[in-house]
Amino acid sequence: MRFISPKTDFAFKKIFGSSESKEVLISFLDALIYGGKSRINNLEIIDPYNAGYTTELKDTYLDVKAILNDGSTVIIEMQMLNVPVFDERVIYNLTKTYGNQLKSGERSSKRKPVIGLTITDFTMFEQTDRYLTRFLFQEEQDNFIYQNQDLTMVFVELPKFSRSLEELETASEKWIYFMKEAPNLEAIPDTLSEIPEIAQALTIANQANMSRKDLEELHKREVFMEDRKGEIRQALEQGREEGRLLMEGLISRQLEGKLGAIPSEILDKIQQLSLDQLEALGVAMADFTTSVDLSNWLRDNQ
Repeated sequence: MRFISPKTDFAFKKIFGSSESKEVLISFLDALIYGGKSRINNLEIIDPYNAGYTTELKDTYLDVKAILNDGSTVIIEMQMLNVPVFDERVIYNLTKTYGNQLKSGERSSKRKPVIGLTITDFTMFEQTDRYLTRFLFQEEQDNFIYQNQDLTMVFVELPKFSRSLEELETASEKWIYFMKEAPNLEAIPDTLSEIPEIAQALTIANQANMSRKDLEELHKREVFMEDRKGEIRQALEQGREEGRLLMEGLISRQLEGKLGAIPSEILDKIQQLSLDQLEALGVAMADFTTSVDLSNWLRDNQ
């Protein structure tokens, strides 16, 4: 058996965000958000994955969004690239989802909690060795929790997780091992199959069960992400300003290859971007299908 990596947005949504993935997602969220307790009885996956329509998969960078049986919303993102604006984006997506729950004229008491679950393929918090962290609003000096706990952020940093297959004990450890090591497995291990939903996730991730079109799309996404990593490393090695010019040229060429000729007024706006903004644009353009998407991104990020 050969399994795809759940780390790309395409694979992540196929495994956790399809209409057949409800039980898989429930087990995954119970393990990582609720410490393995069976808190979720049911959920609704918003905009579930549909094979063949990958250009429409992402909405504001989110990989999967679900509403739980208690009305809470969970927004889930798998992030492979450590771009400078990423930490801001996590907060933006969380607060935007919370604020957009109400229709005009509705009372704020109708708002339900929002949980942001973020899995990263890089280290975010150097202050701790823990791979699973949880953030709430807390008073700075006396450290008590704010009485309204509607907003929660949960992070899983894959590089910090080092347990071997034989050392796995909890449901969260087994799910994180799946996220990190799935492509290195040759069969479904007994330790992981003890959780039926992980065995189901591995069945979905089995390349033998995927269409040729799905495999081609997955390969395209993996190559794109590796190219982006290489470009960022190369740009940083060249120095900030020199790197910014290099990044600008690379991204402009990639945009033209993807969208066709770019109008001069848009190119002028790209030339005004900082290196951090260019890095963010390099990630965002994976989901662009027309020059309108590019214009909208520049309007929202300049």
